[in-house]
Amino acid sequence: MYEIRKAAVVGAGTMGLGIAGQLANAGVDVLLLDIPATGPNRNAHSERAIERLLDVNQPGLTHKDNLSRITIGNIEDDLDKLADADWIAEAIVERLALKKALYRKIDAVRKPGSIVSSNTSTIPISLLVEDMPASFRAEFAITHFFNPVRFMRLLELVRGADTKPEVMASLEAFSDERMGKGIVVCNDTPGFLGNRVGVFAIQTALHTAFRMGLTPEEADAIFGRPMGIPKTGVFGLYDLIGIDLMSDVAASLVSILPKDDVFHEVSAEIPVMVRMIADGYVGNKGGKGGFYRHSNAAGDNSRQTLDFESFRYRDYCNDKPAVAIAAELAGDFTKLLETDDQYGLYAWEILSKTLCYAASLVPDVNESLVAVDDAMKLGYNWLQGPMEMIDVIGVDNFIARLEKEGRDVPAFIRTAAGKRFYRVSGGKLQYLLADGTYKDLRRAKGVTRFSEMRRTLTPLFENPVASYFELPQGLGLVEWHSKANTLDGNSMALLAKSVQHASENLKGLIVHNDAQHFSCGVNLESVLNFIRAADWQGLDRFLHHFQQTVLDMRYAPIPVVAASSGLSLGGGFEVLLHCDKVVFHANSVTGLVETLVGVVPGGGGVKETLYRWAEKEDDVTKGAWQAFMNIGYGKTARSPLEAAPLTMFRDGVDSYLMNRDRLLDTAINAALDMAGSYSPQRRGSLSMPGRSVEQDMREWLQKAAAKGYLTPHDVTTGSQVAMIVTGGDVDAGTVMTEDEICGLERKAFLTLAKTEETKARIEHMLSFGSPLRN
Repeated sequence: MYEIRKAAVVGAGTMGLGIAGQLANAGVDVLLLDIPATGPNRNAHSERAIERLLDVNQPGLTHKDNLSRITIGNIEDDLDKLADADWIAEAIVERLALKKALYRKIDAVRKPGSIVSSNTSTIPISLLVEDMPASFRAEFAITHFFNPVRFMRLLELVRGADTKPEVMASLEAFSDERMGKGIVVCNDTPGFLGNRVGVFAIQTALHTAFRMGLTPEEADAIFGRPMGIPKTGVFGLYDLIGIDLMSDVAASLVSILPKDDVFHEVSAEIPVMVRMIADGYVGNKGGKGGFYRHSNAAGDNSRQTLDFESFRYRDYCNDKPAVAIAAELAGDFTKLLETDDQYGLYAWEILSKTLCYAASLVPDVNESLVAVDDAMKLGYNWLQGPMEMIDVIGVDNFIARLEKEGRDVPAFIRTAAGKRFYRVSGGKLQYLLADGTYKDLRRAKGVTRFSEMRRTLTPLFENPVASYFELPQGLGLVEWHSKANTLDGNSMALLAKSVQHASENLKGLIVHNDAQHFSCGVNLESVLNFIRAADWQGLDRFLHHFQQTVLDMRYAPIPVVAASSGLSLGGGFEVLLHCDKVVFHANSVTGLVETLVGVVPGGGGVKETLYRWAEKEDDVTKGAWQAFMNIGYGKTARSPLEAAPLTMFRDGVDSYLMNRDRLLDTAINAALDMAGSYSPQRRGSLSMPGRSVEQDMREWLQKAAAKGYLTPHDVTTGSQVAMIVTGGDVDAGTVMTEDEICGLERKAFLTLAKTEETKARIEHMLSFGSPLRN
């Protein structure tokens, strides 16, 4: 095995920069080289690239301090420094002659036993190394990352005819465990897997929309969340990537795919788009807009859509087809296929062609259907892979509709007739091979996806938003599965029942799900229902039950370990705050954001934040001020490294991993390690700062409002936070228990819920399709 301690990236464009950033996130020192600039600063190109890593909207680093691991240079003055690198990743423009010339220079300076790879997405490895010596070919591979590198999970790994097995094994292990990637090993075929299927799906959606005369809004309403793919849709995605760039991607695939590949049927230029590119309407990156734009006239920031007939922008239409709404609410893409109107036909056209295309790649392009499914889930953020989607539709149903329309059925789908692509046999998940037999689905050691494990388990109890399972290791597992995993009374009722069952029967409890987000918080729509009905007793009962459930979880006689990825906000984060240990993903976003909608954390979040800050500061009053500021501003952290200074991540207790597929296995092992001698550690009472500190906080709010930093309702909300963290109208030193502080949370929440401003803020957020609803 090759050990990777130092790395180098040649090419400081979007992809090279992203690879360098993720290497730095992995704790590796990395050299980033680009072409020399003219003028006195020959490293100007690399320096400007580094600035993009710190982009506040999409930072490439998990913490700004990771920047210290990156050294910049240029390929003329600093090429000899590549001799120190154990892995040299090339990420320059997709021009074969330039890459070959660079490889000759790299080979002249690299040390024996170093790995060289290319991030190419189109050029076969056989062409890349055809002129290189055997020693270079033996240590060369393709490592095709997806953009943005920090957040996209897929890495396509391609072996050449002469690549050593140890090189592939080393890259796979390092990229999995250190860089957090899901590895798909691809054959050296055009477009590999992810882009070949993904771009085909996008092009099919685009061409079909134009052929059927659908507006961008109509097409994107179908080809988006209702279909189980990202919300941008096809026109929104073209705008996001760049209409010119996306057109180039399609053209590059046309140039390398076989002439009989069906991709060519959806690759022709579209006249409207040719005109858009020529006139500079290339999407979000251009000043003119693309298929969509935001109008800033007279302070208006409304969205507009390009009308293809007049070539002028019109008002964006927010009306979604009923079938799209039904499919999204149900979380069931097959709802799209139940109607024979233009929207149902559009969905069927996209899905049937894309799923057939994906299936046609097995086994010639890749032997494993799992690789195809993983490529789309990890590289394009599909909720389900193509073969998984056919299983949901039903293989025989899918074949019957294709035959009814007189269409060809790919051989691999024929093989699955009367069966499924995935099945459970003997308690193991298996997948279908091209010869009609099944094979056990085995992941790398330490990699466990609950979405796969769940298929082999039967829940002990469940309701529409949550399920509870007993794992083979003697642990319980709670899984939420509402939209965005928002929490309501049913979510907490199942958690309470699970804590009781696990406490009486098992070694420990895991709180985890395999969705995009751990939990986006309490379901605001359910809160709004309480407010509209003026059901204050019902709202108080919900909050009290939430608080008691997480306290019971904290003081259960068994360890409770959470494995969290994506967003853990509001009530979702309040659950994490009460776990014995949290195993975070490196890109986890955490925080208590309730003040942004005019309420306070009401599930023990203020109480827990106050305790943590009081312990950190070793002073309750200082801790109260920190809690007041953090909660009042609704501060969030975009990684565990950012969360630690905010007491959202406990050094020495919590942990984080780069690969989210390793969270569950790590959490299970942690719970088992703790189970042998576990005893819950009860918290003592707090001596509260009292009314004088509360008054100081109120005065601070008034001064901030006078300067225009806060709205009147921000002052109202902040005053309630001040009341909780100080104890309110009590003497300094008054002792309060956890339950009593929780009581102050409920009192503050109810006070704010009764205001018209809070009601209006919640309604406003829900009107924009917030995930904090069913």
